Order: sequence, then C-alpha cells, then structure tokens
Amino acid sequence: MLKPKKIRDVMVDIFEFPHIPYWYTIKQAIEMIQTASTGEKNIHPPVILVFEEKYNLVGVLGEREILRGLEPKYLSPAVHAQFVQDDESALALIWDSMFDAKNKEHSNRPVSDVMLPAKHCVDVDDPLTKAAYLLVRHDLSVLPVLENKKKMVGVVRMSEILDELSKAL
Repeated sequence: MLKPKKIRDVMVDIFEFPHIPYWYTIKQAIEMIQTASTGEKNIHPPVILVFEEKYNLVGVLGEREILRGLEPKYLSPAVHAQFVQDDESALALIWDSMFDAKNKEHSNRPVSDVMLPAKHCVDVDDPLTKAAYLLVRHDLSVLPVLENKKKMVGVVRMSEILDELSKAL
C-alpha cells in the first residue's frame, strides 16, 4: 500500500504563483491574469493571490471574480433572476454594457472589492484528502498552504489533486 501523500508533496511554491497587493485595480489584475495564463509558467487556473501590507494573504482573485466585478451594478440578484426566468437573451444584451465606456470606471476599482476572502487553508502536513474536501465543498480553485499554521508557503490547486487521484485509480 502506498504512503498517503501530503500537501507538501504536490503544492506549488508561493514564489511560482502570481500575487498582488489588495489596492491593485481590476484592470491591473486582468493584465496579470493574462500574463499568468499565457506566460512561460502558464498558471492554470489563472488565479492571483492578494496580499496586504504585511504580506499576509487576504484573498484570491480569478477570472470569475473579475467578471463579477465588471458586471453592471443594476443587475441585482433579483433582477438577474427575473431576466433568466423570462428571457436569457435579454440578459445577454444587458451584459453587452460591460464593454462600454462606463465600464472602464469599474475596472479602476480595487481588487479588494471583488476578491474571494481567504477563509480556508491547509497545512503542509495535511493529507491531500483535506484539500480535496475543502476545494470541492467551498467551490474553490486554489487553497493557500501554511507551514506551522502561520507562514504561507504555497498553494494547492484542484489540478494537483486530480493528478494524484488519477495515479491512484
């Protein structure tokens, strides 16, 4: 029987992952995500770690959060539900407004307005199953990895978990 793998065996080092301060704009984050997904390291899924002044992780930012941050503000959940129920093509027309001049203002908002707060993390010595559970349970694409429950040393992604699962199968 194989020895169960730990997070440390599959995590991505913190310095291999793109990161920005919380005050960066959505526009700056878009540029970083494009670089991360097409660059030499080709980070997938394209996610950026967001830090505060003392270099503590405060959140993560991916393509989904960026799109939500650029979504027209008048599309409240109630309005959205009404459009989807009545006519999805109308909703698509409203989303066209995302690409107008008004939306450029939204791109200057800080990423702290749209990022996912970093609420869940794993320790380097935790089993992969804990990471798999947290990723699935909380619909996350990455989890911060801590050492000694304090220092952030990396991230673990769904892709690493799936790679290990495929080897076991």
